[in-house]
Amino acid sequence: MSQKSKKHHEPFIHIVKRDELAPAKAWGIRIGAIVLGVLLIGLISSILTGEGFFEVYEIMFRGVFGRLFEGKTNMLWKFLQDTAILLCLGLAVAPAFKMKFWNCGAEGQALIGGLAGMFCMIQFGGKLPEFFLVPLVIAVSIIAGAIWGVIPAIFKAKWNTNETLFTLMMNYMATQLIAYYVYIVGGGSNVINPVSTGALPVIGNLQYLTNILIVALLTVAVYVYLKYSKQGYEIAVVGESQNTARYIGINVKKVVLRTMMLSGAICGVAGMLLVAGTDHSINTNTVGGQGFTAIMVAWLGKFNPAIMTLMAGLIIFLRTGAAKVADLNFLNSSFADISVGVVILLLVGCEFFIQYSVRLRHGKKGV
Repeated sequence: MSQKSKKHHEPFIHIVKRDELAPAKAWGIRIGAIVLGVLLIGLISSILTGEGFFEVYEIMFRGVFGRLFEGKTNMLWKFLQDTAILLCLGLAVAPAFKMKFWNCGAEGQALIGGLAGMFCMIQFGGKLPEFFLVPLVIAVSIIAGAIWGVIPAIFKAKWNTNETLFTLMMNYMATQLIAYYVYIVGGGSNVINPVSTGALPVIGNLQYLTNILIVALLTVAVYVYLKYSKQGYEIAVVGESQNTARYIGINVKKVVLRTMMLSGAICGVAGMLLVAGTDHSINTNTVGGQGFTAIMVAWLGKFNPAIMTLMAGLIIFLRTGAAKVADLNFLNSSFADISVGVVILLLVGCEFFIQYSVRLRHGKKGV
């Protein structure tokens, strides 16, 4: 049978991969997306609340920093503390994501680290001297987080399981373990009263300064580890191509296991900071979903701890400031999360235009 020829028209729109943009131009696009997002939040807030456009930003600023210019900086320290915890979780997932191991279990790893620390604070408080108990709480939290992080890596290395589903599942397991522990220790009240023994020392009467300093040191350490160490180089190579890594003699399974132990250990530090440095208690909402937000911090920061610090600060500022706007104007509490989502959506969208260009059809092609 004869076949009729069909005309194939060139698509009206072409998506073409760009040559790599200069770093300055790429970051100019990202900064433009952030500015557009912040302006859009101000406009939406102004429409919904009836506040003036610039008044919205004043409310957000005071909601985050308080009366900063009047010498009252308690809220500033709270902002730095929240930024530090989100950054710590971002630092935890960065090595794994750079290796293309999709660790979505930072929430559970931090909760397990906090649970281990809380257990030591309750069980050994008053029985061990503080100079021994505090290091024990820190060590046990780190080890617990590392174990919870390496379990999915073992299954991935041996049986090639899906790490995304595995780590998500372990979040739910961690949550239920804490719910059970709190119920038992709290005598059925679902609340553990604050525990003072085994808590991190307070520096200069500033409750959050210890946490902030620990995360600052950890940020420098992770930066050096990823950029200058042999292990950091191996993470980068495995992330680019496992076949290439094997060809040049890198033990991929060993790198995966080691990196996930590190990732879980840093999550354990975050859990310990929340339990022993901030709340002195624990519940299923101690981490507050920040383990998932930390993934965006790491990805948007291109796994660079310096840029991740700025991203964490931006997200905390938007969330806290938008929450203040919502609170003063009786808006739904989800308005803060929506505001953060707007900026993240624009940042994610701009990545498309950094890597691809859109071209329209010029003329027609023959059959």
